Amino acid sequence: MRKQRSDAVNTRQNLLDAAGAVFAKKGFWSATHEEICSRANANLAAINYHFGSKENLYIEAWKYSFEKSLKKYPTDGGALPKDPVEKRMRGRVLSILRRISDPESYEIDIMLKEMANPTGLLTEVIVSKTEPGKRDFDSIIREIIGKGVKEEQIGLCNMGVISMCFGPMLHLRSISEDDRMPKPEFMPLDLGVERLADFIVRFSLAGMRSFSKALK
Repeated sequence: MRKQRSDAVNTRQNLLDAAGAVFAKKGFWSATHEEICSRANANLAAINYHFGSKENLYIEAWKYSFEKSLKKYPTDGGALPKDPVEKRMRGRVLSILRRISDPESYEIDIMLKEMANPTGLLTEVIVSKTEPGKRDFDSIIREIIGKGVKEEQIGLCNMGVISMCFGPMLHLRSISEDDRMPKPEFMPLDLGVERLADFIVRFSLAGMRSFSKALK
């Protein structure tokens, strides 16, 4: 009985790993039970047995990939709660860049495929999983700007930082997937993740501090 439970757990995890890779490459609509189960070394009935449907597997595979990435690259980026706010912000940026640059962060490619050809299935789980990190990042921004900052300003600053993280990295992932896309002479990642994080933080801090001066 114990071996049966262990086998079931292993099969479920194998399906999540396999589904993450297949959904990341092909998206929801083009992914098939056959390819996922073949990659997971599971029989075709395994998806319905463990997840009930392809739709539920899609949701669980994204969630599993997201949680796996956060475990590998914690949101604090190695910064401690007692560290200066600038260092804590750099840790957040570094964590995001490391996740996006890792080709095994399947949740990133799954989101890209979802944006290109939506199913609507991931909306709720993405919001629930990313909201805690957003709140923490908002609190860092609030601390940097200081008293009197409006929620709209915090939201704009958050958007600006995240956009600088995602923009070049997602472009890089697109180029690596499609050989037909022209490769620019310079990509921000050519600097390395650490130097790119330093630039994003310095640039963002300058903008946020301009808000701070305007409020005084």
